[in-house]
Amino acid sequence: MSAVHGLVGDVGGTNARFALAYVGPHGVRVEDPVGFKAADYPTGDAALKAYLGQLPKGAGRPRFAVMAAAGPINDGAVTFTNNTAWTFSETALAKAGGFEGVRLINDFTAQALAIEHLKPADLRRLGPAGSPPDRGTTAILGPGTGFGVAARVDDGESRATLTSEGGHMGLATEDDLDIEVIRRLTALYGRVSVERVLSGPGLHNLYTALAEIRGEAAPITAPDQITKAALAGEPLPELALSRFCGFLGGTAGNFALAYGARKGVYVAGGIAPEILDFLGQSPFRDRFESKGRMSDYVKAIPTFVVTQAHAALIGAASLLPALEARA
Repeated sequence: MSAVHGLVGDVGGTNARFALAYVGPHGVRVEDPVGFKAADYPTGDAALKAYLGQLPKGAGRPRFAVMAAAGPINDGAVTFTNNTAWTFSETALAKAGGFEGVRLINDFTAQALAIEHLKPADLRRLGPAGSPPDRGTTAILGPGTGFGVAARVDDGESRATLTSEGGHMGLATEDDLDIEVIRRLTALYGRVSVERVLSGPGLHNLYTALAEIRGEAAPITAPDQITKAALAGEPLPELALSRFCGFLGGTAGNFALAYGARKGVYVAGGIAPEILDFLGQSPFRDRFESKGRMSDYVKAIPTFVVTQAHAALIGAASLLPALEARA
């Protein structure tokens, strides 16, 4: 098989990344990744053209493109949940980039596709020792600007990717403080989804709710500054981040049950890799395993953090050969 050359993208509510990708006998290779802030471009097409415009003049023009987008894909188009100014469609992307073929997929579909291409150095294990089964279902989820969820199924004969909007399911609670947090956020939003707490904006929601419960000021407004203060040991931010990790573990365990993900649960997104040591010492794994009569079932399931920053691009690139074959 000769190498397939194409363009890949990972577009979320805050940032967009584009890269060139090559898929050949030795696997997937991603080169020249460049990030763009969504706020700096009026449309996604404008950001794509900016990337193509800065490629070296001698570089071969990519004929195909696979774009991973943070939102539900309907009839080859996406409207971003957390970036209402942008829309993408396969037809418009083909025109904007001069591509012969374009595939638009959910960003966590791309994360799920990437799992089988990741190396040990791309992961940090948080769960029990031992090897997961060779066959079965893997779940992948994680917080960033929003919260994505998908799964990869391998029954030994074929493979399939399950894409969901699980980040918009209701958030489950486990103790009185959880319930009080949700009560206060319900007063603000009417309904509290997973994403209302497990995301960058969600961490701020959690921090302010805890401050109100404790009768304290909540002066920090940026989620990354809450994380920074928590890692420095400031009490309220540290409590907020610890609760965040607990909610994340409980939610990951719920999806392990929902998908039957005995092959493993992988946490991706922009937040978890930045708090690896904190996450490992947090209630994450305890809450993951706290599943009543099904606790023994989930205790055997390994959990990993994806530390490969370009995992979604790798997953998107894995679809380039199929796209070329259809052209």
